[in-house]
Amino acid sequence: MSAPAVQRPAAAGTGARRRPGAGRWLLGAVVPLALVAAWQLTSTLGVFTPVQLPPPADVARAAVDMWGTGALQLNIAISAQRVLLGFLWGAGLGVVLGGLTGLLRTAEQLLGPTIGALRAVPSLAWVPLLSLWIGLGETPKVVLIAIGAFFPVYTTVHSALSHLDPALVEVGRAYGRNGVRLFAEILLPATAPAFLSGLRLGLAQSWLFLVAAELIAASIGLGYQLTNGQNVGRTDQVLLAILLLGLLGKLSDVLLGLVERRVKQNRS
Repeated sequence: MSAPAVQRPAAAGTGARRRPGAGRWLLGAVVPLALVAAWQLTSTLGVFTPVQLPPPADVARAAVDMWGTGALQLNIAISAQRVLLGFLWGAGLGVVLGGLTGLLRTAEQLLGPTIGALRAVPSLAWVPLLSLWIGLGETPKVVLIAIGAFFPVYTTVHSALSHLDPALVEVGRAYGRNGVRLFAEILLPATAPAFLSGLRLGLAQSWLFLVAAELIAASIGLGYQLTNGQNVGRTDQVLLAILLLGLLGKLSDVLLGLVERRVKQNRS
C-alpha cells in the first residue's frame, strides 16, 4: 500500500517573488532616506551654518513658496522642455552618424577621429562659442544639450553596428533591404538593447548639460535657479534645484528603462 502523498506547504517567499519590484524599490529608498536623516542631523548639530546647509524643512518651505508663486512649475517645465528638445536632436544625429560610421569603413575613417576629439571637450567650453555663433535665446541652450546627448548615442550605435554579424547584413539584402531600409528594419532592431542603453546614457547626459546650457543668459529654469540662488545667498533654492534635477533625471531614466525592459521581453 503506497504512502499518502504529502502536500508541501507553499514557500514562504512566494509573495515576495510575485512582486520583486516592491522589495527593490524599498531597498533603493534606504540610502536616500539615510542621506536625508544625516542631512537633518548635521543641520541640527550645527556642523554647518544654516547659510551653508539649511535643514530639509527650509528646503521644503522654499519649494512651497516657489510653488505658490508659480516660479517652480515654470522652472521645471522650461528645463524639461529644453532637455527633451536637445535630447531628440542629439540622439537623432547620434543614430544617423553612428549608423554611418558603424556600417561604412570610409565614413568611420573620415569622421571617427574628429568625433572622438570633440567628445573630449568639456561642456562649459562650448558655452562662449555657442553664445558667439548663435547668440542668446533658446537655440544655443538646446544645441548644447543636443551635444551632450549626441556622444553616448553615437558611441553605442557605432560600437553595436561595428560588432554586428555580417551575415545579418547579407540576409537583409537577400530580402531586398538596402540603404535606409536595411538600417531601420534589420540592423537597428538587431542592436536594440545597445541602442536603448545609449539612449539612457544620452538622456542622463542631457540633464548634466542642462546646467551649463542655462548659463547662457538664462532667466528661467532649474539651472538658472541654482546659479541665481548661489548669487543671492539662497542655499535652500540651490539645494531644491539640485534635488529636482536628480529626481527629474531619475524619473526620465525610469521611463526609458521601462521601454528597454519591454523591448527585451518582446525579443526573448
